[in-house]
Amino acid sequence: MPRFSVIVPVYEVRGFLRPCLDSVLEQSYRDLEVIAVNDCSPDGSGAILDAYAGRDPRVRVLHLPANVGPGRARNAGLPYATGDFVLFLDGDDTLTPGALRALADRLAEAGDPDVLVFDHVRAHAWGETRQAGPVPLLAEAGAGTFTVAEHPRVLDLPTVVWNKAYRREFVETHGFRFPPGHHEDAPWTFPVLFGAGRIATLDRICVAHRQRRPGGLLSTASRGHFDVHGQYERVLGLPDSCPGPPGWRALVRNRMAEHCLSVLAEPDRVPSGDRAEFFRRTAALYRKYRPDGGPAAPGHRVLEGGWAAYRARHRATRVRTALGVRGERWRAAGAELVGRGWSLAHERLPLDPGLALYSAGAHRGVLGDPAAVYQAARDLAPHIRGVWVVRPERVAALPPGVEYVTSDSAAYRRLAARAAYFVADTPWPGALTKRPGSVHVHTHRGTPLTFMGADLLHRPGARLGADVPELLRRADHWDHSLVANRHSELVWSRAYPCGFTSLRTGSPRNDVLVNAGPDGGARIRARLGVPAGHTVVLYAPTVRDYRRGGHVERLDLARFAADLRRSLGEAHTLVVRLHPSLADGPARGFGLAELHRRGVVVDATDEPHAEEVMLAADVLVTDYSALMFDYANLDRPIVVYADDRDAVAASRGVYLDITADPPGHVARSYRELAWLFDSGQWRDGESARLRAGFRGRYCEFDDGRAAERVVRTLMLGERTVTVPAPRTAGAAGPVASQGFVLS
Repeated sequence: MPRFSVIVPVYEVRGFLRPCLDSVLEQSYRDLEVIAVNDCSPDGSGAILDAYAGRDPRVRVLHLPANVGPGRARNAGLPYATGDFVLFLDGDDTLTPGALRALADRLAEAGDPDVLVFDHVRAHAWGETRQAGPVPLLAEAGAGTFTVAEHPRVLDLPTVVWNKAYRREFVETHGFRFPPGHHEDAPWTFPVLFGAGRIATLDRICVAHRQRRPGGLLSTASRGHFDVHGQYERVLGLPDSCPGPPGWRALVRNRMAEHCLSVLAEPDRVPSGDRAEFFRRTAALYRKYRPDGGPAAPGHRVLEGGWAAYRARHRATRVRTALGVRGERWRAAGAELVGRGWSLAHERLPLDPGLALYSAGAHRGVLGDPAAVYQAARDLAPHIRGVWVVRPERVAALPPGVEYVTSDSAAYRRLAARAAYFVADTPWPGALTKRPGSVHVHTHRGTPLTFMGADLLHRPGARLGADVPELLRRADHWDHSLVANRHSELVWSRAYPCGFTSLRTGSPRNDVLVNAGPDGGARIRARLGVPAGHTVVLYAPTVRDYRRGGHVERLDLARFAADLRRSLGEAHTLVVRLHPSLADGPARGFGLAELHRRGVVVDATDEPHAEEVMLAADVLVTDYSALMFDYANLDRPIVVYADDRDAVAASRGVYLDITADPPGHVARSYRELAWLFDSGQWRDGESARLRAGFRGRYCEFDDGRAAERVVRTLMLGERTVTVPAPRTAGAAGPVASQGFVLS
C-alpha cells in the first residue's frame, strides 16, 4: 500500500499534462500511485495518460464515458485510491521538487493527522509566481495538531482542494464527495475541515497552480459561474450541530461574499447580460444567512444596495484606480522636480566637507562595502559626519546610534545638496544632482561574473527590468570605482563607459575576511545555533535571469542534507543563504522555511552581513554567486554547482567560464555534487591547487586594509598611499603592499 495516492482529473490539458505527471513521478520520494481520470477529454490527453501507464506501473488510468467536471472526476478516482493519504492535483498543475518528501516527513512528525494543509503558488502564463492567501497562518499553527474550533483562522486559507493531504480512511469514513458543477472546492473544504479531529500545517510550497488564460474552465464567461451560489448554499445549510468553530456560519457567509464579488469583478467571468442577476442572487444569499440583522462587513456593504448602486461604485473604483496610476506618475515626477529644486536652492551654499552620505543595497541598511568605509571613517576621520540613506521600512533594523535619513525625504534632499562625499554600492537615484567638488565613490557589489551595465544591451533575457541608459546616466556621477582585481577593473570600464577613475583598493567589506583569525566565525556560529565542532556547509545560490522573479529550485535541500549526513556524519550543519533579492518573495516557501523549523538546515538569508555568514562556513557550495570571489580570501574549500551553466550564459552572459576557471571542484549534476562530498574530494589537494590559482587572480588587491585606504585617500586627502601589490598565484595570507601617489 503506497503512502500517497495522487488523483489527477484531466480535461483539455494536453499541453501541460506531461509536466504535471513528471512532477509527480520524478519526485525523490517514490512511494506513491497516480490515479489519472480522463474526463472524456477531446484533445488527446487520454493517449498521453495511457503512454505513461505503459511505462510506469504506479500510474493507473480511468477513462470516463462522458464529461462530468473536475469534482465528479475526482470522485471517480477515490474508490481506486489505496494510499494512506490522498492528494488532488489538477492536470495542468505541478508538484514542486521535494514536495512529497516534505509531506511525508511532516505527516510522520504530526502522527498522521486527518488533514495536512500546505502552501502553494499561482503560476502565471508570463512566468511570474505569486503566493496566495495569508501564508503566516501556516507557521502560526505550530508543530502540533488542532481542530478548527481550536484554530479557526485556518478557515482564512484558500479553500482549494489541492493545498491539502487527506487521510484516506478519514475521507472514506465520513463519505466526503464533491458535488456537481463549478466552484466545487468550498462544499468539499469546509465539511472536511469541520469534521477533522486532527489538522496539521506545513509551511512549504508544494504545488504550483497554473493560472489559466481566458478559455480555461473558470476564466470563461458563462452562466456556469452561477453554480457558486449553490455550492455555498450546501455549506451554509449544514445543521447547527456541525462541528465547526463558534460563529462558523458567519465566517462561511463572508467567504461566500468575497468569492462571489471577486467573480463579479472579473470582466471575463459572468456574461454581461447576466451580471445584474448574479449580483442579486449573491445579495439574497448573504441576507438569508444574516438573520440577526447585524451590520455587514465593510467590504460587503455593497450587497445591501441595489445593482445600480454596485455598478456605479464599481465604475468609480475603476476611475480612481486609473487616476491613482496617473497620480503615482505625477507624484514621482513632482518628487524629482522638488529634489532638483532643493539642489538648485542649495547649490548657492558651499559643500560641507564634513558630511558624507552612505547607501548600500539600494538603501537597505548599513551593509557591505559602504558599511566598512563608514566604520573606518568613524575611526580615522571622526570630524566627517556620516549619515545613512535608508528606506523607511528598514529603519527599525539599523544598529543603535546610526544617524540616518529616509530616502526621498526633505531631510535627505537637504543633505544630498551639500554633502561632500557619497559612498554607495548601487547607483544613486537620477534626481540627485552631481555638484562640482563632491566626491562620489562607487564600491560595486563584488567581482562581476555575469554581465552588467552596457553589456546587458546584447542580452535581452537579462535586460528584464533594467533601464541601461538610466544606469549609465547615474554612473556618470561616479568619481572613483573601487576594484579588488584587474578583472573587475577591465569589466567596469567596459560595462560603464563613464569618466570615473578606477582605484585598486581592494574590497572594503573583505577586510574582515582577510584579517579573520582561526576563531573569526565563532560569534556568528553561536548566533546561528551551530554546535561546537560541526563542519559548516554554506549553500549560497544566486538568482536566474531566465526565470521571472529570479528563483529556480536547483537543489532538493532535504535530499542534500541527508546525503551530507551520510558523507560528513552527524557533526555537520547545512546553512543556506538565498540572494537578497529573493528574501521577501516566495523562495523560502519551497522548503527552506520548513526545513529550518525542523532543524534540518539553518536559514541565514536574513543575516544582514554576508561576510559574517562566510566566516562561519568551512566550505562554500555555490553556482554563479559573486560570494565565491569574496569567500576565496578565507582560503577554504569551494564547490561550484553548475548544472545549468549554458542557460545562465545564454540568458545573462558571463565574463568568464567559471567551470573552466574554477575556485575548486565543479559539479555539473547533483550526482556529481553528492559524490564530491561522499568521496572527500571537496577538500583534496586538487581543490587546494585550484583555489590558490583563483585567489591569485581575483583576490589580488585584498590585503585587509581596503577601507582604511579609501578613507585616507579620498576623505583625508593623503597623496601617498600604500596599495596592495598584485597577489601571485598560490600565495597565501594577506598580500604585500606598495606605495603610490594619487594624481
